[in-house]
Amino acid sequence: MSYKNPEPSAATETVALDFGPLSTEASASLLDDPQEWSAFGRPVGPTATHESEPPPDASLTWDSHVVLHGMHCAACALTIEDALRGVPGVERAEVSAATQRARVVWNPSQVLPSQWMAAVERAGYQAFPARDAFAREIRKRESRRELWRWLVAGLCMMQVMMYAWPAYSSKPGDLTQEMETLLRWASWVLSLPVVLFACGPFFSNALRDIRARRVSMDLPVALGMLITFVVSSIGTFDPSGPFGREVFFDSLTMFVFFLLSGRLLEMRLRDRTAGALEAVMNRLPDSVERRTAGGSWERVATRRLQAGDTVRVLPGEAFPADGEIVDGSTHADEALLTGESTPVLRHVGDAVAAGSYNLDAVVQVRVLAAGEGTQFAQIVALMESASLQKPRLAQLADRIARPFLIAVLVAAGLAAAWWWPTDPSHAMMVAVAVLIVTCPCALSLATPVAMLTAAGTLARSGVLVRNLQGLEALAAVDTLVFDKTGTLTRDGMAVRSLQPGAGVAADEALALAGLLARQSVHPASRAVARAADNDGAAQALAARWQIVQVQERAGFGLIAAVHDSLQPDLLRHLRLGSLRHTGAAEQGASPLQQVVLTEEDSQGQARELLRFGLSEDLRAEAPAVVAQLRAAGIRVLLLSGDRDAAVQRIAAQTGIDVAVGDCTPQDKLARLQAEQAAGRQVAMVGDGLNDGPVLAGAHVSFAFGRAVALARSRSDFVVLGDRLELVAQTLLLGRRTLRIVRQNLCWAAAYNAVSVPLAVVGWMPAWLAGLGMALSSLLVVLNAARLARALPLAHVDGLAAGPVAQPPAAALSGAI
Repeated sequence: MSYKNPEPSAATETVALDFGPLSTEASASLLDDPQEWSAFGRPVGPTATHESEPPPDASLTWDSHVVLHGMHCAACALTIEDALRGVPGVERAEVSAATQRARVVWNPSQVLPSQWMAAVERAGYQAFPARDAFAREIRKRESRRELWRWLVAGLCMMQVMMYAWPAYSSKPGDLTQEMETLLRWASWVLSLPVVLFACGPFFSNALRDIRARRVSMDLPVALGMLITFVVSSIGTFDPSGPFGREVFFDSLTMFVFFLLSGRLLEMRLRDRTAGALEAVMNRLPDSVERRTAGGSWERVATRRLQAGDTVRVLPGEAFPADGEIVDGSTHADEALLTGESTPVLRHVGDAVAAGSYNLDAVVQVRVLAAGEGTQFAQIVALMESASLQKPRLAQLADRIARPFLIAVLVAAGLAAAWWWPTDPSHAMMVAVAVLIVTCPCALSLATPVAMLTAAGTLARSGVLVRNLQGLEALAAVDTLVFDKTGTLTRDGMAVRSLQPGAGVAADEALALAGLLARQSVHPASRAVARAADNDGAAQALAARWQIVQVQERAGFGLIAAVHDSLQPDLLRHLRLGSLRHTGAAEQGASPLQQVVLTEEDSQGQARELLRFGLSEDLRAEAPAVVAQLRAAGIRVLLLSGDRDAAVQRIAAQTGIDVAVGDCTPQDKLARLQAEQAAGRQVAMVGDGLNDGPVLAGAHVSFAFGRAVALARSRSDFVVLGDRLELVAQTLLLGRRTLRIVRQNLCWAAAYNAVSVPLAVVGWMPAWLAGLGMALSSLLVVLNAARLARALPLAHVDGLAAGPVAQPPAAALSGAI
C-alpha cells in the first residue's frame, strides 16, 4: 500500500514562507527577519549553535543557499559571483551554473539578505531561498514558459518552411515576383511571434549584458537572431536592395526551434540529473502538528520545533525532526540515511530520524533534536556544499568562457568583413553562423553535469560526496588503505572476557570502566559501555563516581580524573585503552583484542583494575571487495592501531598482503606519505575519528557515517550504511565519471574545431549552426546522464560488483 502526502490545509499554507519578488518591501522585511534566516541557511563560526532557532547574534557569520533564476551558462555564474562579492559584508560567494544555485557566506552586522539578494537582482537575475516552496514554483512556471516558447517556435517554423519550399524546389521563372513577395511577407508575419515571444529570453539576457558591459553566451546567439531577422526583413521590404536576393526566415525559425529544443531538453535532463539535492532538501514538511500544553494540536512551521515538543506525523509524511515514538507503531523508510531500501519497523521507544518517511500509520513523536542538530541537516549541508564546488576542469572552462565569447564576436565581425565585398547578404549570414555555432555551452557543461550526476547517483546508493574534487582524483587512485575496526570489521564489538586485577572488586572496576567508556564513540569504548550497562551490580555503583576531567588520545584510549563520593578527598587517576596506553603487560598470545583499565597509584605506577577481551566480526563482503579491488589493479593495504596479531589475522582472512598493526595515527600518516612519495595515488578508508589526520592527508578518503558525526568527518566520501562494497563501486564510478568528462571535453573541442572553419568559409547555414549548437549541448548532457544508470556496477573494468539496493521512488522522487 502506498501513501501520498496529504493536501496542505489552510493552516499549513499560513505558515509556509512566501518569498515573492525581492523588489517588494514586504518580501525584503521578511528576508531580513533574523527568525527566518534558518529557513535558508545556518550560522557558522566558533559561537554557532545547533538550535533550531539560532539567536540573531550579529557576531555569527551565516551560510545561506539560494536558487537562482535567469542564468543559463558559466558566464552568468561568474557575473553573479562578482555581484555578490562586491557587496560589503559578503565574505564568500559560490555559484554553480549546473545546479543554478548559490552559496553566500555573509555577516549580518554588515549586510542583510535583502541587500545581497538585491545585488543579484541588479545584475539581472533573481535569487530565492533554496528551501522555500516559492523557488520550486518559479522553476515550474519557467518550465511551462519554455514549453510554450518551444511550441510557438515549432508551429511557426513548420509554416514558414512550407512557404519557403517553393523557392527551393521551383525552377527559374516558375514563381512570379508577386507570388515570391507574398510568400516572403507571409514568412515575415509568421516570424514575428518567434522573434517577439520565443526569442524573448535571448534578447532580454543580451540587453541585460550590454547594459552591464559584460558578455554571456546569450549575447552572440541574440545577435545572430537579430541580424538574421533584420537582414531578411530588409530583403522583404526592399526586394531590389543589397539584401533582397534571398531571405532567411526559414533559417531563423529553424535554429530558434533547435536552440529552444536543446535548452528545453537540457533543462529537463539537468533537473533530473542534478535534482537530487532539491529532492532531498524538500523532504521535510513545511509544517507539522504539535501538541500544546492543553493537549490540543496546532500546526506550526517545522523550523519552530524544539527539543521536547511532541508532534503527530501522518502516513506518507517525513519525520520533521530526530526523536522517539511515544505513541503508535509504523514502518519507516530510512533509505536516505542508511542506503537501505527495506523499511524498518518502529515501535514506541524506538528512534526515528528527520527526513525518513512514515509509511503505515499515525504516530506521535517526542522531538530529541531539530533543525541543524539532526543528521538530516548534516546530510543536506554536505550535499549543498558538494553541489556548489567546481572541479579543476570546470574552473578551467569557466576561466576561458568569457575570453572565448569575445573571440567569437571578433571572429564573426572579421568573417562578415571578409565576405561583405562579395555579397553583403551572405556576409551577414556567415557572421550569424559563426556567432551561433561557436557558443561554448557544451564546454561549460562538460564537467559539472557529469560530476553532479555521479554525486547524485552515489547519494541514492548511500554514499555522500563531500568534495567533488574527490571524484576527479578517484580515477587516478592505485592504492587503497583500509583501517580495520569499523571498516573491514563490523562497527560493533563485544566483550568476550573480563579479568579483574588482584584484589579488585569486578563490579566496581566495571562501573569505573563504563563511566570512562561513555565519553568516547570508539567501537571498543562502546562495547565496554554496553557491558557495564548490562551488569546490574555495576549499574548500582555508577552514581558513586563523577568524572572531573577526561581526555581522549585518538588511537590510544582515555585518561580521566574521577571523584569518589565515598572518599571526598580522593581523586583517582584512571586510564582505559590499549596495552601501550595503559602500561599494562602483555599476557601471552590471545585472539581477543585487549582493553585495560588501570589506575595510577601514589608512586605513579600503573595498577591494573580490569582487563577486557573483545572481538569483532569480519564483514562478510570484505574478502570479495578486496579481491575486486585487486582485480581492478588497486593495491590494498591494511593499517590499524590494533595488535599486530589481530591485524594479521584479518589480513589473512581478506587476502590483503601488506598489513601493519600497532599503528598510531602518526604512524598511519607516515606510511601513507611514504606511499605518496613513491608516486602512488592513495585512498584511505577509515572510521572518521582517530583516522582524521590520515583521511585529511590522503588523495581521496572514505569514512563510514555511523562511526562519527558527519559534521566532524574530514573525508571526501561518507558511506552512510554498512556496505563495504560501496567503496569499490564508488571508485569505479569515479573512473567512469572522469572518462565521461574527457569524452565531453573532447567532443566540445572537436565540435568547435570542425564547425568554426565551416562557418567562416560559408559552408554552414544558420539553421545547421543552430542545430549543431543545440545538439552539442544536448549530447554532453545525455552522455553525462549515463552515469545515473551506473549503479549497480556489474562487470565493469573487471570488477563484478553485486547489485546496490535502490531506495523506493518515493524516497527520492525527482532525483537523478
